[in-house]
Formats: sequence, C-alpha cells, structure tokens
Amino acid sequence: MSDPDSKSKRVRERIKLALPVRVNCRESAGHEWTEMSRLVDVTPFGASFSITRPTERGRLLHLTLPMPRQLRCFDHIEDQYRVWALICRVSVRPEFAGEEAGGVRYEVGVAFTGKYPPASYVRDPSTLYEAVSVSAENNLWHLKELERKSASKRSELTRLQMALSVQLEVFDAEGRVTASEQTVTENISRRGAAVWTTLQVERGRFVRLTSTETGLSVVAAVRAARSGADGIPRLHLEFIDRQWPLEGIE
Repeated sequence: MSDPDSKSKRVRERIKLALPVRVNCRESAGHEWTEMSRLVDVTPFGASFSITRPTERGRLLHLTLPMPRQLRCFDHIEDQYRVWALICRVSVRPEFAGEEAGGVRYEVGVAFTGKYPPASYVRDPSTLYEAVSVSAENNLWHLKELERKSASKRSELTRLQMALSVQLEVFDAEGRVTASEQTVTENISRRGAAVWTTLQVERGRFVRLTSTETGLSVVAAVRAARSGADGIPRLHLEFIDRQWPLEGIE
C-alpha cells in the first residue's frame, strides 16, 4: 500500500488542530456505529485521531468536522466538511493495551478520498481498499479495491488443527459486549483462526477472542461466516491487533 501519511508530510506539513470529528463506520451491511473524537493533526490530504472501536487498515470511514476552509478540497462554503476517509494505519495505545473494551483506544491515520464512497463500498461496506495516488486536481486519494481472500484459502502460516477453549465476544453499536459464547477453535495460526459458534455474526464485523486457559485477548475481523460439510456453523477470523502466540501448543 502507498503511504499517504509520508507523502502528506512531504507535500504539506501536518497542522496540530484538536477539532471535534464525528466518525461513522459501517462494519457490515447490518451494523454501523458512530462516535465523537478529536483530531490530533490534519492536512488537506488526511488526518489522525483516536477511536474506541476496533478497526483495521483498508476500511472506509465517513467523517464530519468543522474543517478550516483553506484546507478543504470541496464544500468550501458548508459549515461542516463531510468527507470519506481511508484508514492507512492503526495502532493501539500502549498504556491502554490489555484493558477491557472501552478502555482501549485505537489511533488511526486516514487519507481523504472524496465526497462519495466507491460503488463497491455501497454494495459491501466490509470491502477493503488501498490508496494508490493523489489527484493533481483536488488533492484527494484514488482508491484500489483489495482482492478478497477466499475463506478456504490458507494463510502463509500453517494452521494447527486443534480445539483450543476460547470465549467469543461480539460488540454492539455502543461498543459493549452484547453476545458471547464459550466455544473451541477448529484450527488456529498466529494470524487467524476458524471457530465453531452458534452466534450470528456478519462478514466484516469485529469480535474479541479470549483464551480460556491463558486469558489472552485478541481482536479479530470476521472474514467469512459459513457452515462446513458437517453442517456446523463457524467463523473464519483474522487477528488485527496482535498475533496469537503458539509457543507451547504447537
């Protein structure tokens, strides 16, 4: 992926502005959330801020903020600047890592992509993108849709076929755990797992997986929800905030 943040720094120095920003995210067709935050810094090309919900690189957010007019790429006379933005980097604040949901904050850097979302996002809001170039006309980033990995496609890391006892938790639009289940993995690697579950969770949602034995918690994105040949439903998960340690279980 091109690095919009590094190019922004070269073209225009970041401005420290603690402006309020309304962040809206559609994780899937049936689930979205909104929260208020404040910018850390901003340029005409993008901005950075923190949120309490888990997210990942490649997702689109819709932002509403009182952007200074001289920094806008469009809607110069509107009170609020409403712009779509691509998440280019995500990090968990170290001092919050490991706390309960609601205490963790995710610092994100975004690239502004325009007034309207791509048609592929309208069809499926879980679609992932990368920023490929900046328009010379309006300073907005052009997007390229990332290839969607097949649920049956193995990662570059070997998955271990083993049943680890875990707790699966699902968050609502307010960031609270509204559904949870004690279950086991079908397989697991450092970067993902397949988990049997009776919970109804759409592709694109974020969940938390916690080891019953060690207490380790990892946030994961749901890449697929399906039933196998055995008729048992399972979720295919990709870990997004850290890797799962396999030492001692391999």
